[in-house]
Amino acid sequence: MTMLPNSAGARDLANHLRPYTNYPFVRDNGPLIITRGEGVKVFDEDGKEYIEGLAGLWCVALGFGGEKRLVEAATRQMERLPYYQTFFHRGSDVVVDLAEKLMALAPTPMSKVFFANSGSEANDTAVKLVWYYNNAIGRPKKKKFISRIKAYHGVTVASASLTGLPNNHRDFDLPIAGILHTDCPHYYRFGTPGESEEDFASRCAANLEKMILDEGPDTVAAFIAEPVMGAGGVIVPPATYFEKVQAILKKYDILMIADEVICGFGRTGNTWGSQTFAITPDIMTMAKQLSSAYLPISAVMVSEPIYDAIVDESAKIGVFAHGFTYSGHPVPAAVALETLKIYEERNTFEYVREIAPHFQEGLRRFADHPRVGEVRGVGLMGALELVKDKDTKETFDPGDGVGNAFVACAQESGLLTRAAVDTATFCPPMIISVDEIDEMFDRCAKALDYLEGVLAERHLI
Repeated sequence: MTMLPNSAGARDLANHLRPYTNYPFVRDNGPLIITRGEGVKVFDEDGKEYIEGLAGLWCVALGFGGEKRLVEAATRQMERLPYYQTFFHRGSDVVVDLAEKLMALAPTPMSKVFFANSGSEANDTAVKLVWYYNNAIGRPKKKKFISRIKAYHGVTVASASLTGLPNNHRDFDLPIAGILHTDCPHYYRFGTPGESEEDFASRCAANLEKMILDEGPDTVAAFIAEPVMGAGGVIVPPATYFEKVQAILKKYDILMIADEVICGFGRTGNTWGSQTFAITPDIMTMAKQLSSAYLPISAVMVSEPIYDAIVDESAKIGVFAHGFTYSGHPVPAAVALETLKIYEERNTFEYVREIAPHFQEGLRRFADHPRVGEVRGVGLMGALELVKDKDTKETFDPGDGVGNAFVACAQESGLLTRAAVDTATFCPPMIISVDEIDEMFDRCAKALDYLEGVLAERHLI
């Protein structure tokens, strides 16, 4: 089989610097060019059809078929007011409406919403807001952030530093100072023999507290976490984890930042992953499914104490000097508002709760596969961790590229997904049907069969 199947006439796109790319690999094999979409499926330039098993990049909630209402919302807004800025006490009505809507959806009382264009920008903004807040209330030393190993929070300078994946740091001179990483809460991989899931959560919390004490509680400002770790491999927190972590944060007056960029807007079956895992954030970041990815938009919600400090400090300085040209762009805001209306009218989040058990059962059909060490997931998110030895949990050597080999096998089988090292991840559009779930996992089964052949040919099993 071909290791990276591509549409036959794929253009080289030599002028396109692509994200997350191995350039010699693309030079030798060419890119896959997608030209249109329909529901949960996309089509390449030769007409081959694929199920998009990752909703693009965890984001296309309403599918790839050109949701007419979102197209019309964008068109209406472009005709009425195609752009206006939110600097200098100005703004547009649609942005005010969107902020009010998000505030009404918040899982815990929030005060204000700041708009940006991507999850990375939202998390970078959260960092700056925390620094600004602590300066405003007279705590200039309380500036450090604690993230987690395998976390993903973005690729801009501060957000990439928060990210706990080595390739996001290597040769970018990251992380920046003042950003720490505590344990990854992955029970299957890091729990010890005889240790219960709850005991593992207690150990993670104790290690977090030790890190805070070692650094000095008066220097640690915030803890940031995804409710479910997405790009790190769909890692679902162990039982009692967030309960124990939040008790420690409260003890040392450390802010809780919930990164809802992937989990927000129904992905776990609730509006927010914070609701699914009983997180009470001081700051929330969100993006992706906010507009079903039809246009770039992200947001940061902050609590009243943080907003009050921003007001006081901006009075002292004369300005709150943060923002982007496209913060609160009216066209993405209009699309986001219409997206939220569609979710409500179609009971999308309830639908996710109804269909999620079938999705999770579909994943678990692979639990006995010799190459699958763990099956995990929640809502319409899931993962298959691929291992060399199922009994010992032995991993493949990173240089073997087993995860990428699976992605190639899946692509040949008509399924597009992504590997987090050797973990195959799944996050289909939230409109996926029962039959389409079955079809997706049938293609996954075919891909796993292909993978066994590839690994045998390479003498890796």
